[in-house]
Amino acid sequence: MKTPALASLLLLSPALVLAQQEVDRASTPPTQGNQLERVSVTRQQTDTDLRRRQPVAKQLYGREELDKYGDTQLSDVLKRLPGINVSGGQLRMRGLGGAYTQILVNGEPAPPGFSLDNLNPAQVERLEVSKAPTADQTAQAIAGTLNIILKDAPRVVQKDLRLGVSYANEKPTVGGSFTYGDRIVGGIGLVLPISFFQWDNRNETQSDRVRDAGATHLASEGSDHSYGRGVNISPRLNWKLGDDETLTMQGFFLRNRFRNEGEGTTQILASTPGQSVLPTSVLDSSRNRGSFAANRINLQYNNRFGEDRRIELRAGTGSGGADFQYDFLGRNAAGVQTVTRTTTGDNTNRQTSLAGKYSQYAGEDHTVTVGGEIERRTRDEMRRTVENGADLLPGIEGQPFNATITRTAAYAQDEWEINKQWSAYFGVRHEQIKTVSEGVGSQFNNTSKVTTPLLHLNFKPDPKGRDMVRASLTRSYKAADVQQLIARPTINTDYPAIGPDARPNTMTTPDRIGNPNLKPELATGLDLAWESYLPAGGMFSVGVFHRRITGLVRNALMEVPKEDAHWADGVARWVSTPINLSKATTQGLELEIKGRAAELFPGLFEPTTALSLRASLNLYRSHVADIPGPDNRLEGQQPWQFNFGADYRFKSVPLSVGFSGQIAPKYTVQQTVLLSQSSLPARSFDAFAMLQLGPKDSLRVATSGQFQPTQGSRVTVTGLPDYNLNERKPVAWWSVNWEHKF
Repeated sequence: MKTPALASLLLLSPALVLAQQEVDRASTPPTQGNQLERVSVTRQQTDTDLRRRQPVAKQLYGREELDKYGDTQLSDVLKRLPGINVSGGQLRMRGLGGAYTQILVNGEPAPPGFSLDNLNPAQVERLEVSKAPTADQTAQAIAGTLNIILKDAPRVVQKDLRLGVSYANEKPTVGGSFTYGDRIVGGIGLVLPISFFQWDNRNETQSDRVRDAGATHLASEGSDHSYGRGVNISPRLNWKLGDDETLTMQGFFLRNRFRNEGEGTTQILASTPGQSVLPTSVLDSSRNRGSFAANRINLQYNNRFGEDRRIELRAGTGSGGADFQYDFLGRNAAGVQTVTRTTTGDNTNRQTSLAGKYSQYAGEDHTVTVGGEIERRTRDEMRRTVENGADLLPGIEGQPFNATITRTAAYAQDEWEINKQWSAYFGVRHEQIKTVSEGVGSQFNNTSKVTTPLLHLNFKPDPKGRDMVRASLTRSYKAADVQQLIARPTINTDYPAIGPDARPNTMTTPDRIGNPNLKPELATGLDLAWESYLPAGGMFSVGVFHRRITGLVRNALMEVPKEDAHWADGVARWVSTPINLSKATTQGLELEIKGRAAELFPGLFEPTTALSLRASLNLYRSHVADIPGPDNRLEGQQPWQFNFGADYRFKSVPLSVGFSGQIAPKYTVQQTVLLSQSSLPARSFDAFAMLQLGPKDSLRVATSGQFQPTQGSRVTVTGLPDYNLNERKPVAWWSVNWEHKF
């Protein structure tokens, strides 16, 4: 159990030397005549204190963690947290992809298209990470739930200004935020956080492909440049109507515009006449541009009737959408234009929701809560691809389609304080999701109903002690999203499906098509954890979890004969489509340790050493029943992940420094009987230095993503020499941020 802490200690040696030098300087006796002033220190509740008091297992992260590195994107904060990694803006918990991880904003599902890259941590009050679901939130959380709590109105006047400059590519980008909070008149409180952001990223890319049963060998290299800007506003108004009655309005408004430019050159390393299918272009360029918007307003009314009853009512409405235009230009080796492809699209999303819950004390030991929710979302979308002046799929391209999603839920729960050692949480939730779609190639009606019983237990071996054992037995699920249900085909343009050049594609270049008959994945989960909280605020925890998943959704690869491939001109096509497999299991071991160095290693550090250490080690295993081994794990789940870090505050100067690292290994996933995918190892290192310029000003210098190796994946075909290797070299970020408190 000491392995993570010892590993962190070895990796922190530079910080430890600095810390010991500061201790020696501080221990020097003061010269005569110096007058020591009396100092009164009051310890505030830390994130660890709040975590210990939660009725269910939950990790909380507040302002200290959010502000530490001066991040302008919430995704950069999350990637440093135990058991979490972020890939392409998608959150992954316990090594499982974004579809298994639920993201909430103030307890409500995040709006469609929401990205963690577009939310500034300055707008967030705290983060709540739950590994097992509760009855009052949707149970679509097989891996866990991230609840983002936005800024609340302060008790005193708050005016903060943050400005920053970052650099990772050809030119610097700027970002900043301003937060104004105050109690206006009477019981009305207001907070108005505004942030603006830019990004500018470039990756060098390489690919190596063998296809056509080994007859064709291609190699490509190029670059990918993405940049853009956006603004985010999340005002909140609290109105205290009475001693126990409040009305809250929360807004969330996001706008951004994005650009992406790419270039690539393909070399034909080998080809077999009569068997090779050579690319129609080898000198390619692309450009994608568009915008995204999300708007939401929520109202919440709370009233406590006496001391034993409480009611909460919520109503919300929102809208948003996106548009884009993607242009592709392909030329042959002589520079002659051979392919011109333009894809345009736009979508509009609308959402309304109503929810309410009633809580009442039952005796001295029980708090019973019942509630219900209803939510309706609509999505209207149009997309068209034109290649060389003709529709890629005649009769389908440019035709609108839509989807209406109606979610209803009812739940009941009981929080029971059994005695000074035991407490329990019982709950049951029934949720129904109905998805209806109309339009050319997208007509379907899909309904899923799931009942999720929940049990959480807490046990304190010593009622007056700080140690705690937590156990949870729950059911969770994952419903299919709209894109998985729509049966419109998406063509792989390397192998045209229509026209004079129509030809069969290959297993490594399949078309894609949805499945309107998908059922939800159900997971029965067991979580056990021992948490030891140290007197000075440190903690150590060890936990295990197990999930048994039925109805697992996996992309299946199948060859559709030419008579059934209605979207192709008389040729057979390989197709990737999602299906429900039988079952899968995943389990893991989770270790976490953090605290002041003197508390974790009292024999090595003085009590006054202002050094904090942290480390976490997560081990994952999974097994998919219908896929042959040995690598038949859940898709995207790495075998292990190690996070470590340290923070140190100097005594002689108003300077704080720290760093954080993340490591994950290379691993292989057998995706289907025919295909396997290997992911390259991941590694990243972040560091910061914060100088307190005065009572109201501070300056932070930070770097993110140092020492990252080449990232990418390799897809291989069982029994054939065919493979597809894609690699990219990420670039590290540097930033300087100034903060002023008025």
